Amino acid sequence: MHPFYGADCNSKPVLRPTRVHARMGRPPREKPMPDQQKALDTQLANIQKKTGKTLAQLRALIAKSGLQKHGQIRDMLKSELGLGHGDANTLAHVALDPGSATVKSSSAGHDVGAEVDRIYSGPKAGLRSLHDAVMARIAKLGPFEVAPKKAYLSLRRKKQFAMVGPATKTQLEIGLNLTDSTPTERLLAVKQPAMCSAKVRLADAGEIDDELIGWIRQAYEQAG
Repeated sequence: MHPFYGADCNSKPVLRPTRVHARMGRPPREKPMPDQQKALDTQLANIQKKTGKTLAQLRALIAKSGLQKHGQIRDMLKSELGLGHGDANTLAHVALDPGSATVKSSSAGHDVGAEVDRIYSGPKAGLRSLHDAVMARIAKLGPFEVAPKKAYLSLRRKKQFAMVGPATKTQLEIGLNLTDSTPTERLLAVKQPAMCSAKVRLADAGEIDDELIGWIRQAYEQAG
């Protein structure tokens, strides 16, 4: 039985994301995971340093442009301020939703940090630093929800775009929901039906490279 997909690739997760309870009212905001929030705060600080403008001034600039769609705002920021794709993408999110400057956690009342500690306990504890490094890079893409499951974290926007968790004692696995992706020796197709379409395994922080982040970014954007 694979820890991500269950016996038949359709097993239900143990913990449900808070979004399931949206009909009952807005769920209380939980404390974000430190590594993700730190990465987002650092990215926003660097954006302000690069542009020489405060976050309030950047929001005013975007409002003055009259643009309403995320993609249009992102492209404007890239062309007018010379920002890279990741920075422009995050700033566009923050401009459209000021609350997105805080990473949201969703775990049906459970403490996300405690759940991560549980997932990486015992023989899998050695993968925790690799997990944190991956999550810090993903946090730079923009806001998303984190929903802990029995053996992994589900990362969601409008829908799930990635799953991060230990595959073995020495390998971390990232499951991705990608549309029209071409499998490679590294990006492996997942037999369907399943909760993701592709997966990548890594054992070292050096494998968190541009190729991997490119696949994750593609899944992130397709889930928005």
